[in-house]
Amino acid sequence: MRKLALCAVLLGWGILTSVSTPAAQEPLWEIGGGIGVASIPDYRGSDERHTYVLPIPYFVYRGDRFKVDRGGVRSDLVQTDGAVLDISVNLGPPAKSDKNQARAGMPDLDPVIEAGPSVQWLLYANQNRDRKLALLLPMHAVMTTRFEYIGWLFSPRLNVDFLNLGPGSGWDLGAAVGPLYASEKYHDYYYEVRQEFATPTRPVYEARAGYSGSRVTLSLSKHFPSFWVGAFARYDRLNGAVFEDSPLMRTDHSLMAGFGVSWIFARSPERVEVKSEFINP
Repeated sequence: MRKLALCAVLLGWGILTSVSTPAAQEPLWEIGGGIGVASIPDYRGSDERHTYVLPIPYFVYRGDRFKVDRGGVRSDLVQTDGAVLDISVNLGPPAKSDKNQARAGMPDLDPVIEAGPSVQWLLYANQNRDRKLALLLPMHAVMTTRFEYIGWLFSPRLNVDFLNLGPGSGWDLGAAVGPLYASEKYHDYYYEVRQEFATPTRPVYEARAGYSGSRVTLSLSKHFPSFWVGAFARYDRLNGAVFEDSPLMRTDHSLMAGFGVSWIFARSPERVEVKSEFINP
């Protein structure tokens, strides 16, 4: 239960606390907290889901090389006029097998941590830098919170940001679309059925490496002077995935959605210039 709560907090924070600003003077760091609600499938391809009320820690750090923001924890390694190479970190939710009919009697799925290099190419930006299109190429190694390596995940995607929209401006809309590819070990973690867990309705199955479906993500947020609000939706389409014949795959699509609000309790007196040249992964 503690692992579930921890992952829910971090997952909610990583998706919901989106912060996008054009070039401006901003505090070096901000700290706050709030609450959110998210509806999350047990895993991609599961026909069962759970809704969580999540505490959302809010933390933004705008350092020259090390950043904590809408992309999670990042460290820019190389930056040119048109591209950035950085390190990014993402998180994945757990699933209790005793609460999922397809996985009944199987081991629980632990929360996972994805980390690795990501290359960003800025393909287009208007003069005000509030309309941007970028290509992202993140390549992540994946491990569970028990420090078990479970393979790699490659998720190239096109990202577009529309900043300062709406009445009074300040609303930021982001969208991303692209395929996913993963190793056999990664797919086995979610979709393999070993002999000892096989049943008459759940035959032995071993996944393979390759295409892992496609994904569309939408986010909307606004940063007010003393609080932040945001919402997101993520849709996965699994038709043609190499594991689509797994007995653990019960549906060919997956939808995750949520919203939240966080209040900002403290800010750094030091201010730094934030140049929104790139779209964070």
